[in-house]
Amino acid sequence: MTNCPFDNSRKIEDNIHTDFDNEMSYGDYLKLEQILSAQQPMSTEHDEMLFIIIHQSSELWLKLAGHELSCAISCIKDNNFGPAFKVIARVKQIFIQLTQSWNILSTLTPSDYLKFRDDLGKSSGFQSTGYRKLEFMLGNKNKDMLKVHVSSQSAHKELEDLLNKPSLYDEVIKVMANSGFAIDETVTNRDFTLPYQSNKSVVDAWLKIYQQPEKYFQLYELAEKLVDIEDSFQQWRFKHMYTVQRIIGHKQGTGGSSGVSFLKKALDVSFFPELFEVRTYL
Repeated sequence: MTNCPFDNSRKIEDNIHTDFDNEMSYGDYLKLEQILSAQQPMSTEHDEMLFIIIHQSSELWLKLAGHELSCAISCIKDNNFGPAFKVIARVKQIFIQLTQSWNILSTLTPSDYLKFRDDLGKSSGFQSTGYRKLEFMLGNKNKDMLKVHVSSQSAHKELEDLLNKPSLYDEVIKVMANSGFAIDETVTNRDFTLPYQSNKSVVDAWLKIYQQPEKYFQLYELAEKLVDIEDSFQQWRFKHMYTVQRIIGHKQGTGGSSGVSFLKKALDVSFFPELFEVRTYL
C-alpha cells in the first residue's frame, strides 16, 4: 500500500485573527446578520427559499449595475472615456451574471412553484425599483411606470429624478454633437422624459464613425461598449421571459401583467437603435 499524497489536515496559522470582540469582522463589514436574516418565506415550502434568494441577490446586482451606470454617465459627460469603458464593461458582466441566475431558478418546477405562488400576493419583479432605474438610465423612459412606485416616496422621487435626466445614450449623443457631428437639435434638446426615438442625423454620425474607426476610435469603441450592454441586457430579458414561460406558461403575472406576453414586448425595445440600424448601411 502506498502512502496517500494528500494531507487533509490544516493547522490554523498563528497570525490568523480569532478574537473580534473589539475588531471588525468579515460579517460585521458586510452586515451579514442583517442580510442573511432577510430570507423570510411566507410558506413552509422548501423551494420558496430558492425563489427569495434568487430575487434578493438579483436586486443586489441591479444596485451595482445602477451604481456603475451612474459613474459611466458622469464620465461620458466629462469626456473621460477610459473609466467609462471600464465600468460599462463591468455592467455587461453584471447582466451576464444576472442571466445565469435564471438557470438556477429554472430548477423550480411548475408544480413546486404553485405550492407557494399565492403567498406572493400582488408582489412582482415589475415593481423592482432597481430594474426601473436601469431602464431609465439606459433610455427606456415611461412616465406611467412611476405609478407602480407611488407607495414608496423615496423610490418614486429617485425614479422621477432619473426620468427627467438625460440617459447614458443622451450623454453619448451630446458628446458626438460637441465633437463636430451634425446632430439635429431635436435630439440634443429633446424632452428627456420621453423614450428615445431613432434619428437619421445620429445614424449618419455613427456611419461616419464606423467607416473611419481609426480617426474616431474612442467613439467607435464606445459604440461597441454600448452594443455589449444592450446585447447582455437583452439576453437577460429573454432568459427571464423564457424562465417565466417554463414555470407558469401564459398565466397572468402576480403583479397583474399578462405575464409572458408582456415580457416579450420588452424584447422589441432598443436602447441604442441607431447602433443597430447603422450596420445595415456599412
